[in-house]
Amino acid sequence: MRLVIQRVSSASVTVDEKIVGKINQGFLVLLGINNSDTKKDVDYLVKKLMNLRIFNDNNDKMNLSLQSVNGELLIISQFTLYGNCKKSGNRPSFSDAAKPDIAIPLYEYFVNECKKQLPVVQTGIFGADMKVNLLNDGPVTIIMDSK
Repeated sequence: MRLVIQRVSSASVTVDEKIVGKINQGFLVLLGINNSDTKKDVDYLVKKLMNLRIFNDNNDKMNLSLQSVNGELLIISQFTLYGNCKKSGNRPSFSDAAKPDIAIPLYEYFVNECKKQLPVVQTGIFGADMKVNLLNDGPVTIIMDSK
């Protein structure tokens, strides 16, 4: 399982010209699910995400977590995080990305585990063509992988 975490001042996701998720200060998380991922991967990454200290404290040091700043979370499913461009040619292979029958339950489990810890958790729509708008704060972008 792979996360791309962006510290944002605000972010939103639109499907069919309708905003389906919107947050203020917090994290925009792009979530990629691999064929071999399990709930153990989700549990590991949710714990890491909730404790990730990348918000500035009073001394301007990245020392505060999402929870300590009352941050919000926008989670977007993104199978392209497992795009493989190593073979010859220029078209990526997505064979490492989990198919919906594996990915959807893990995505929903990830979202629900986050909702247990934060009052504001928004999402896109799994499998939809989404337009994501964000104001990256910093910019700060972190990549996490459960493997």
